[in-house]
This record gives sequence, structure tokens and C-alpha cells, in this order.
Amino acid sequence: MNIRRSLFQAAQAVPRTLLKHVAVLSLGLSTALAAQAEDKTVFKAGHASLQQWLMPEVPYPEENVPTDARVELGKMLFFDTRLSGDGNMSCATCHSPLYGWSDGLKTARGFQSKVLGRATPTIYNTAYQSIQMWDGRKKTLEDQALGPMVSSDEMNIGVDGALAAVKSNAEYQALFENAYPGQGVTGETLSMAIASFERTVVSNNSRFDQWVKGNKKALTKREINGFKLFVDPEKGNCAVCHSAPNFTDDSFHNIGLASFDNPQADMGRYAIKPIRILKGAFKAPTVREIAHTAPYFHDGSAATLEDVVEHYAQGGASKSNLSPNIKKLNLNDKEKADLVAFMKALSSEEQAFTLPVLPN
Repeated sequence: MNIRRSLFQAAQAVPRTLLKHVAVLSLGLSTALAAQAEDKTVFKAGHASLQQWLMPEVPYPEENVPTDARVELGKMLFFDTRLSGDGNMSCATCHSPLYGWSDGLKTARGFQSKVLGRATPTIYNTAYQSIQMWDGRKKTLEDQALGPMVSSDEMNIGVDGALAAVKSNAEYQALFENAYPGQGVTGETLSMAIASFERTVVSNNSRFDQWVKGNKKALTKREINGFKLFVDPEKGNCAVCHSAPNFTDDSFHNIGLASFDNPQADMGRYAIKPIRILKGAFKAPTVREIAHTAPYFHDGSAATLEDVVEHYAQGGASKSNLSPNIKKLNLNDKEKADLVAFMKALSSEEQAFTLPVLPN
């Protein structure tokens, strides 16, 4: 049985509250699994060897079981600008459905349009992540939900300010009671409601997923070849970090961005865990829905997927403290184009999104 599938099944056997404690695969194991996946994969629609790439049921903690009331409340809170210091920002300001649940900017804009140092990550499939944020400083969706409100650089309202805005509204109070009976309007229920909504932003039915499920017409020959290159450690070497099923290993890598050579370079994960190899290392983002989430990398330095592929083909720009997974790639122009074509096939057809009606 595939090692990664065995690990997932083992995780399924434990209570959901323990899932977050399942260890992230080590760098060496990820490399071995990538090689194993390429060696044993049969690139035919619906083949059993492909099933590891299908997204499982969305996980959630036992103390925050998703319900319609919780999701709808979280959706309102996510889009409510009253939960910010100036009353003009919401979670959706930076994580907009118009821009693949990101913002389309090179780096984020915060309180009073302050230019921030990192790109806004998409919230697609954050429900599956074992660790949150570019530097992994938050463990769960509930843990990260209030972070922007607390930050003076972002929504700048604080937990008390956000709670005051909600408690002053009788309709919100009733909605909280319906969603979390007897628990009141607290920082905990506020974060749980937002996390419940975020768990509905899921990518699991791209043309790639349809092909994996057996639809032979879902992918073109070029896209299938791009997938072969993606999982081949001797060619694209992409799956070593962007592994099944969510196209990320939830681990941290210095991929050699040119910005790391700057004197005031962002140290990424190193600021949280001061281990040398983590200097300039950031969490590998999911590649799902990537066609909708440009620009790319934590500093927004790649405008297109072609730029992303070229960066990796050159083995990175900065060679300082480079991740062992990053190496110069032997790819011709056709192979680079095939990789881009495959990654675009990981994006779903865009659907209309209905905005919530907020309490008066």
C-alpha cells in the first residue's frame, strides 16, 4: 500500500481533535515518496495509483462541527468591514472570491493601505493544512482567524473591538446563539464561526480530479505529460514539496528567491523556529486553483506560471541557504509549457459566489 495513503488512513482512525497532531512528513520521506509516486504511477484516467491525489472529506475539530448556522454566521463575519479599526476592511478585502480568495496584489495591503511584506495566500483548502500562515505561526484555522484583527498592520481592531462591534448588534447576538447555543459572543466563538466558513472554500473537482476519477477526456495529452513531469524527481521535481493530495507537504523551504539576498530579507520560518535550514524558508502553498491566484511566491515576485517554472528550472536565483530540494532542472521549452498547462488544469471552472446579507 502507498506509504502516504497508509499514513492518511491511520490519521482517519484517530479522533478529529488529534488530526492536527499528525506529524508533517520529513524532508527525506517526502523525497522518497515523490520518487515512489513517479515510479509506480500509471498515467491513465481512473487508475488506482492516482487515487492518492483525490481530496478526502474536509476535516474539522470535534468542538466545531460544521452546521449551516455556523457557516452562514462565519460568512457574514468574513465579509463584514465593521470588524476593522477604520471600518473599511474585512477578511474578504484580502481574501476575495474575485481573486481566487486572495487579492491579486504582489504583496498585501493592510491598515490605511500600508504595503505589507508578504503576498496574501489563498484560503482554498486551508481546511486541510496541518499548519497555517506563510511562516506556520498558527496551527489551526480557529487559531489564525483573529490574527488579522489583532494585528496593527492589518485590520487593527483587536479582539475586544471586534467583540464590541458584534455585541452591539442584536441580530448578530441572535445568530451567535443559534450557531453556538449558550456559548455567547466570545473570541472563541467568533474565531470558530469564521473557521467554519473558511472550511467551505474547497478545491476538489478540477479537470485533474475528474481525470483521476476516470474521465478520459478531462485532460489533454499535453496536460498529462505535464503531470508526469510534475511528479518526476528527475524532471520537474515538483511533487517533492507539492505532494498528494493537496499539492503541498505543509513544510517549509527556501526556494532561492532573489529577495533573500537583500540585507533585510524576510527570514520566514526561521523567526518562529531558529534553525539554520529554515532561514528564508516559507510554507509550500497548494498548487490547486493556482491559475486564479497570481502573482506567486511569498513575495509576489513571479507574475505568471511561466515565471514560476523558469525560476525552478534555473535552480533558484539566490543560492544562499537553498533547500536541498531545489536543483537546476533539465527541461526544454515544450516541457516547461506542459508543466504550465498541467498546473492550469488544477484550477476549477469559476462559479458565481453569493455574498452574504449582513446584519443592520
